[in-house]
Amino acid sequence: MLSELDKRIIRELQEGLPLVSRPYQALADRLNLGEDELLARIKDFIDRGVIRRFGAAVRHQDLGFVANAMVVWPVPEERLEEVGTLLAGFDKVSHCYARPAHPPGWPYNLFTMIHGQTEQECRRIAARLAAACGVENYRLLFSSAELKKSSMKYFLGE
Repeated sequence: MLSELDKRIIRELQEGLPLVSRPYQALADRLNLGEDELLARIKDFIDRGVIRRFGAAVRHQDLGFVANAMVVWPVPEERLEEVGTLLAGFDKVSHCYARPAHPPGWPYNLFTMIHGQTEQECRRIAARLAAACGVENYRLLFSSAELKKSSMKYFLGE
């Protein structure tokens, strides 16, 4: 069971963290809690599975990155973890994940998202990534629009 305070904390968290040097302190202040108590409750939520995913959605255009590409890689299954770990470690890669190669004719099973100022910069980044991991048969899929990013909202009517 969740207490009313737990629900208030969840409502605050789902609105996003404030862009300040101590975001959890700012949330704790709004909730009339100490920062340590708030962090302990959040950790408990994660431990109990109340919160399963805690992440950030960055609006890359707001940061000045106007060219964005999903780079898709056909990686042999036995190298998937090695290559994925390597590519995920690059600061130019914001997302990296493996998926089954599907449908037929689509051999790509590793996906990385990169951001740059121009399409040419994205192409240079992808070439550096390919040289680093030794997978040369990749494709760049450039973004044509950014879709609205939103998450589920809980306890709104309470």
